[in-house]
Amino acid sequence: MNGSGRAGGRGLPQEGLLSGPLQAPHRADGIADRLITAIAVGEYLPGARLPSERELADSLGAGRMTVREAIARLVAQGILETRRGRNGGSFVTRQWEVSSRQAVQRSLGMRWESMRDLRETLGLLHGALARCAADNRRDDDVVTLRARLEDFRAAASGQASQAADAALHAAISAATHNALLSSLLAATEARLNLAAPSHPWGPEEGVEAMEARALKDHERLVAAICSGDADVAERIARQHVRIDFEMIEAALGRTVGSLEPAGAEQAVRSDP
Repeated sequence: MNGSGRAGGRGLPQEGLLSGPLQAPHRADGIADRLITAIAVGEYLPGARLPSERELADSLGAGRMTVREAIARLVAQGILETRRGRNGGSFVTRQWEVSSRQAVQRSLGMRWESMRDLRETLGLLHGALARCAADNRRDDDVVTLRARLEDFRAAASGQASQAADAALHAAISAATHNALLSSLLAATEARLNLAAPSHPWGPEEGVEAMEARALKDHERLVAAICSGDADVAERIARQHVRIDFEMIEAALGRTVGSLEPAGAEQAVRSDP
């Protein structure tokens, strides 16, 4: 799942959901919407630090002053707080506000069909990566994978679990011994997320349930890779990717009924 937008057609998307240049005339509005959406889907949990203004500007193809203006809007809404000093930055205070509804709908609603293409692509890539890891893993990879699984099992809920998830999936990538395949997956995942490959962690109230589900997937996936069962590893990895998109569906679903965006409710309910 590394545990994470879309142009038309079946090829790789040309513009990310939460990354890539903004086309809207009010660029600060668009950046604010993407930041709110990334927080609402759980990519950045309460207490998490956002990327720096420079990193966000580079990722979104915007000027730092525009990014600063967007961050200031989220601070005014109580979604972010800024801290000064060596360990300062912009930190998430709350995941979901009533004011998040319209921003999430704008960011997700019009891109939902092309997001389904991304889900299919990521499923195929994660499956290929798990198969490759099962075929190519070495003894030291097995030791590392089992250790990263135990780290995930022992991690506290929330940010610590999210970090342990990322470390486990990094170990799976390393076990492939195929840098090109790993970099292709990382580049594709970056199109889904705000600034770097990471994964939605769901609405605040559902985090523990999602973590329990992820643990079961991780246990089965690591066992299959370590035993060299490439078919099972590929199948589990492809299924595991669905968690990310279910989290995004859940965020979009929270906007349905209050805003009733055109086509959004059908998209949320019809996706198998």
